[in-house]
Amino acid sequence: MDKHASWLNVIIACVVLDSIWLLMVGNITVDELIVGTLVAILIVFLTASNLKFLADIKLTVSMPISLFRYLFIFTRALIEANVDMARRILSPQMPIYPDIVKVETQLKSPLGKLLLANSITLTPGTLTVDVVDNILLVHWIDTRGAVDRQQTTKLIASRFEKHIAGMLR
Repeated sequence: MDKHASWLNVIIACVVLDSIWLLMVGNITVDELIVGTLVAILIVFLTASNLKFLADIKLTVSMPISLFRYLFIFTRALIEANVDMARRILSPQMPIYPDIVKVETQLKSPLGKLLLANSITLTPGTLTVDVVDNILLVHWIDTRGAVDRQQTTKLIASRFEKHIAGMLR
């Protein structure tokens, strides 16, 4: 294991990987738990030098609350965006106004920027193209309401950003 990976990072990575394993297999049995844990430990052992980014995670009492709020907001945004995209696809005139917009983030950690960029990309109608310092370049399918960077940030990223900030340093 690499000297840069703290034991806390190793534990966090193992728990996350084991949780993903259990979600993928769909049932929790002792056998699946053992296999998932062994695979998680092996993966973490082989990739320990890349776990430094996990140091940004806040381990506080309020972190799980921020995580659940983020998951709720993300799920809601995902449903709304899917309904909006279905409406656009089924509309005879296909009302789209695509453009690349700049979204400014207050998040400082690379993990926070990664989570925000992925949240935006996973929401239909938006795609994060690049991240440069605190600016995300986002391809957005409906730029009609966007006038400036502050408004674009509010429309696209602010709902995710405050909850991500609650989970990270």
